[in-house]
Amino acid sequence: MTITERDTMGGLAKGLQVIESFSPEHPRQSITEVAKATGLDRATARRCLLTLHLQGYADYDGKFFTLTPRVLRLGTACLATMPLPQIVQPHLDALSERVGQSSSLSILDGAEIVYVARAAQRRVMSIALMPGSRLPAYCTSMGRVLLAALPEAEAQARLAGPLPARTPHTLTEPASILAVLARCRAEGHAVIDQEVELGLRSIAVPIRNSRGRVVAAANIGVGAFHPDVAALVAAYLPELQALQAALAGLIA
Repeated sequence: MTITERDTMGGLAKGLQVIESFSPEHPRQSITEVAKATGLDRATARRCLLTLHLQGYADYDGKFFTLTPRVLRLGTACLATMPLPQIVQPHLDALSERVGQSSSLSILDGAEIVYVARAAQRRVMSIALMPGSRLPAYCTSMGRVLLAALPEAEAQARLAGPLPARTPHTLTEPASILAVLARCRAEGHAVIDQEVELGLRSIAVPIRNSRGRVVAAANIGVGAFHPDVAALVAAYLPELQALQAALAGLIA
């Protein structure tokens, strides 16, 4: 089936653009700011925002708009219909109990990772992570594993946007990150040492389905008090590889 523009709803597409323009960095926006972020003209951005407000998806104080918790229904509906979280959660719970550290599973969405399951043992990040949380792919262990699974040209395209340094340790040059991705492919795992947040190290492996295709990534996050990266790999990579093997035959 060939889908053309005549088969789609332009207004819905624009409304989704407006919702996606809100972020942790821009949680509160004016009509002008939304128009600039989306590339829509001001009148269209205004109609989209007022529609979201009337439908209960946005609050409006007369100048600024903020999204309401009602928007979470969209993501919750997606997560509820995905078999992956239900399959993985018991395995993550068991893994975290064994190692005494938090573990997570995420998928790739554009240039970001989206958490779809998590077993928290202790809080090692300043932000609270949960299913639906997003982080940049370029500086996270799960993100690098997922980027490494892509054809190199596609991975490079997803590194084309701004890559801000979240800490003094963050790699921000696409060439350097691509070199790290090549190492990830060769070694089968990725390690992050305080690149996404100071005080946090993590190690991740790809999760494949029954046909061998990478569909997600799993990680273990620990505080930077751990002796060094080599010790991190020795302690947790075998556990992640066991999870990898256990899930390989369960995911279609």
